Amino acid sequence: MTTGLFLLILLLVAAIAPFLRKYLKHQAGWIYALWPFAGFLYYLSLLPVIQQGEILIESYEWIPVLGLSFTFYVDGLSVLFSLLVLGIGTFILVYAGYYMRPYPMKGRFLGYLLLFMTAMQGIVVSGNLITMFVFWELTSISSYLLIGYYHEKPEARASALQALLITGFGGLALLGGFVLLAIPYDSYELTTLLSDGDVIKNHYLYIPALILILIGAFTKSAQFPFHFWLPGAMTAPSPVSAYLHSATMVKAGVFLLARLNPVLGGTEVWSYSLTIVGVTTMFVGAWLSVTQVDLKRILAYTTVSALGTLVLLIGTGTEYAINAAIVFLLVHALYKGTLFMMAGNIEKKTGTRDIRYLGGLFKYMPFAAIIMILALVSMAGVPPMLGFLGKELIYEASVAAPKAHLFILTLGFLTNVILVFLSLRLAIDIFWGKEPVYDKKPQEPSLSLILGPFLMVLASFVLGLLPSAMAGPLTSKAITAISPLHDAIILKLWHGFNIVLALSVLTLLSGYLVFRYRHQLLPAIDRFNIRYFRREFTRVFFSMIDAFLVFTKLKTRALQHGYHRFYLMTLFVVASVMVWVMIWRADPIILELNFSDMPINLIAVVVLIIAATLSAVVSNSRVVALICMGVIGFGITIIFIAYSGVDLAITMIMVETLMIILAMAVVYHLPKYQNFSSTGARMRDALVATLVGTFFMVLVLQAGTSTLDAPISAYYKEASYSLAFGRNIVNVILVDFRALDTLGEITVISIAALGIYAMIKLTKKTN
Repeated sequence: MTTGLFLLILLLVAAIAPFLRKYLKHQAGWIYALWPFAGFLYYLSLLPVIQQGEILIESYEWIPVLGLSFTFYVDGLSVLFSLLVLGIGTFILVYAGYYMRPYPMKGRFLGYLLLFMTAMQGIVVSGNLITMFVFWELTSISSYLLIGYYHEKPEARASALQALLITGFGGLALLGGFVLLAIPYDSYELTTLLSDGDVIKNHYLYIPALILILIGAFTKSAQFPFHFWLPGAMTAPSPVSAYLHSATMVKAGVFLLARLNPVLGGTEVWSYSLTIVGVTTMFVGAWLSVTQVDLKRILAYTTVSALGTLVLLIGTGTEYAINAAIVFLLVHALYKGTLFMMAGNIEKKTGTRDIRYLGGLFKYMPFAAIIMILALVSMAGVPPMLGFLGKELIYEASVAAPKAHLFILTLGFLTNVILVFLSLRLAIDIFWGKEPVYDKKPQEPSLSLILGPFLMVLASFVLGLLPSAMAGPLTSKAITAISPLHDAIILKLWHGFNIVLALSVLTLLSGYLVFRYRHQLLPAIDRFNIRYFRREFTRVFFSMIDAFLVFTKLKTRALQHGYHRFYLMTLFVVASVMVWVMIWRADPIILELNFSDMPINLIAVVVLIIAATLSAVVSNSRVVALICMGVIGFGITIIFIAYSGVDLAITMIMVETLMIILAMAVVYHLPKYQNFSSTGARMRDALVATLVGTFFMVLVLQAGTSTLDAPISAYYKEASYSLAFGRNIVNVILVDFRALDTLGEITVISIAALGIYAMIKLTKKTN
């Protein structure tokens, strides 16, 4: 099996999933999970090859003219993300197949999940920037459908729209950044970009490309100030929260930064941007989670904090930081996917996810409680879970940060204290707190709902106990893919007595003290937030959307007013001004006019055209104005004949005759003039007409004196008879060399004729 073939199969399964659900019934989740599980085994089998330093590349032509192809690039980073996307995706499909039983459109829901899985998998194996962008946008579209699954609820529709607008805006910025990034390399292929990062760093497009790419990454990974869309997306069903917004989609921005670190990283702009945004997001996400009471929103804000931590580590760029980023990526995916699925289980079994109305659940679901508590232990960074190694490495990276390490360490410490407090609060209050009156007696979740969380917690436990033997092979080549100059650090559960261990112990004690005095601290924090953070980001966002809609209505009312003459005037004025600007910047125009060679009869025709033009402008009679317009048209026809433009002359005669006949027929039914144009309106129209007329005149003179290339007339003379077998060159050009153009003109005339015929027939029937 190849990467391209697997993606195609996964896409086909997503397409047929909505139609097969009724035949597969309750086994649909298990059956659909076979496909990502097969992919998981495939990428797991690639680990030995990747460990030897090989990179697997596939390429399929897409748009060869533009140099675009579907290229797939599989290295250590791709394999690690693929194992997370497909492994957790397998559990999510099994979980969703049972969780969504009571809900409508289950088949469509599973199809959306598979579509998102395909898109996310496509991102992590893309070897071409445009290929990556295609899958990137597909994740935004599929997540919009998943977040808005409960479409009958206004809050679900609003959350889906918010996520789509923010990530869609970032996607457009990302496309611009990719285009600018590819210009110095003249290629969109990752192999070309990764071969020499200094090409773009020494180019003047580095800063604009970097800014646009960072906007795309920050919006997708919910970095401050775009962080608010992620907690808002918790209106989605729990399988969506567990998959999209903890383990996969929100990691797409982190993956992009990691993938492009060898190309864009290593500069002060990169380091400062990622560090400032990352550390701010890390602390803001943790701080906002403290006063939340909705279980999924608490987990969502801690996810925002974790994503900020990952961005901070990539921006720091040291050996410890890169190692910490990859290990923490694995840590977070395992414990957060577990916690979101368990939050869904608790809501399903109790009817609520408000932690104020949860308690005493350990006696009803002890096995589920143990699974969730172990995941919370990993989130708190307590051994022997893998989360302990992640926290240790983060502290190591913070202590060894080259700049502002004290500031980073302080905010990192406060963030970890909050995570310890939340772990204690969720574990103790939910499972041993005061038991409320439940609508129905809670019970252990079924196998489908508990299998995924159990295996992920087990994996976190095993990887934590045997880090060098189990976690090392997963992360080592991913680390070198992000930073080729750095090696993977040997992972150990015990590093001895040092400052990092002291920080870990202090973190646990501080977290316990916050939990111990939570009833005094939480009201104070709540009052602080109300006083200094009155406006929520979501409300500000929708206020901006409302203001934008008001602005667009005003703009539309001003520009789309319905008066066609002003539309034409605007079009003519803008086109004229733009052409005049280009003419002004072009080479000087050389006028070589010799009126002495002009026959007297043509001079008379020109004078007649000018007189007819003035008469048409000042006439108060429509009939006289039409006659003058006819004189102008036939006068131009005479000039065409004099200069051997017979085909144009014939066309002009037909058009002018038809126009005069039709116009006279219409004039007969028009009312008499009621009001004449004001003097100001006529002066305005004269100015516009002069502007347009003079720019056409100057443009023709400029074209006549400019030589852009060899004239094509010689080719027509040679090819008309030998290739088109015609002696009349003009006819050959019209019916052979410009056949499609002529066909278009004939089509337009035919449609106009049919329209006139229909109007005549309709008029007769009405009468």
